[in-house]
Amino acid sequence: MPEPLISLQGVHKVYEMPGGATGTVLEAIDLEVREGEILAILGPSGSGKSTLLRIIAGLAAPSRGTVRYRSGVVGQGVALVFQSFALFPWMTVQENVEIGLRAQGLTTKERERKALQVIDMIGLDGFEGAYPKELSGGMRQRVGFARSLVVDPDVLLMDEPFSALDVLTAENLRRDLLDLWIERRIPTKAIIIVTHSIEEAVYLADRAVILSRDPARIAAQVPITLQHWREREDHRFVQLVDQIYGLLTRRETHPAQQSGRRVQTVPPVRSGALSGLLELLEDQDERVDLYWLGEELSLDVEDFLPIVEAAELLGLAKVAEGDIELTEEGRNYADASLLRRKEIFRDQALERCPALQNMVHLLRQKSNGRMNREFFVDILERSVGADEAERQVDTLVDWGRYSELFAYDQESRQLYIETEAAEETAPTA
Repeated sequence: MPEPLISLQGVHKVYEMPGGATGTVLEAIDLEVREGEILAILGPSGSGKSTLLRIIAGLAAPSRGTVRYRSGVVGQGVALVFQSFALFPWMTVQENVEIGLRAQGLTTKERERKALQVIDMIGLDGFEGAYPKELSGGMRQRVGFARSLVVDPDVLLMDEPFSALDVLTAENLRRDLLDLWIERRIPTKAIIIVTHSIEEAVYLADRAVILSRDPARIAAQVPITLQHWREREDHRFVQLVDQIYGLLTRRETHPAQQSGRRVQTVPPVRSGALSGLLELLEDQDERVDLYWLGEELSLDVEDFLPIVEAAELLGLAKVAEGDIELTEEGRNYADASLLRRKEIFRDQALERCPALQNMVHLLRQKSNGRMNREFFVDILERSVGADEAERQVDTLVDWGRYSELFAYDQESRQLYIETEAAEETAPTA
């Protein structure tokens, strides 16, 4: 078997956080990228997909482990296409494409020849002198592809390259890129794409790598052996999408979580979105295919899976083999009045969400039942970082207010237990 283009062994990535704490983003990543394949990387939002791609690109160093390149030089033979177009607005299309060639020591004429050749290949012939502001989003992303391909990379890395585009433009660009790959009109030996779209992964890739989160590990690798061009209505295509949905919704328990050392995080989902999902499932009155449900709601996996995770975390739904159905408590919730729903939500959250339990416990310990929101942010920040701590507290405050476990004063930014709520939820002697 030929040597892989890129090989990752035991890769960890740890970031320093305020107060001297550390946060692990990637853990024990073993991955090989081989010639002739398109590799898709999927995972929940915030799972470390882009961090992994940056390490592969040589833009970030692993905290532990090794990254080996066939060329022997870190990052050599690799080019990256960003989610944002990342073009220089004061440069023309041709000048933006030539940027990557300047470090290669080519003459002006050689740079011009290569740039024009790639511009023509990528479908932008006639726009060489246009500026980014004069181009549509799809055309600007084509410039991004041209700028990456002009350096003849062995491995083309793409970080959600189609997510900023409208549906039709994204589909056209996917097909054009795949056509270049199938027809071998580009010298690239492998493509790695980070995506939040399961359909996109099954449509493009030869292998899907599924990441878990907190921290990211490789949960599964799914070979995709369908011949191009692939039809989304093909039952084999649908089966693969279902399989990957099932893997993405499978909850993993790491040893550190079992021993209680890892802080539990909650999906950033508001109670209203959760109620909407449960009502839709109650209307179906049976197990529902997650892929079909996501399509019905017109939500991509980044937006849809957190709602599913929240329902599962609270014991209101259960997921198995790519299907979701209500639990008994979930059915009771969907059928209940608003007040009864709040009671069910409160009971489930107090039983199954330690972070919310802790918030309520600390508020009850205060003589006036009040605490600043920043206190809870500071506690979480040591474990999950500043941005994630803000998201976590936003979600927990929403859940606590909905279930009437506590109230929140927006002006003073304080959580507080109202007198009646304190009497109703206080433990009896």
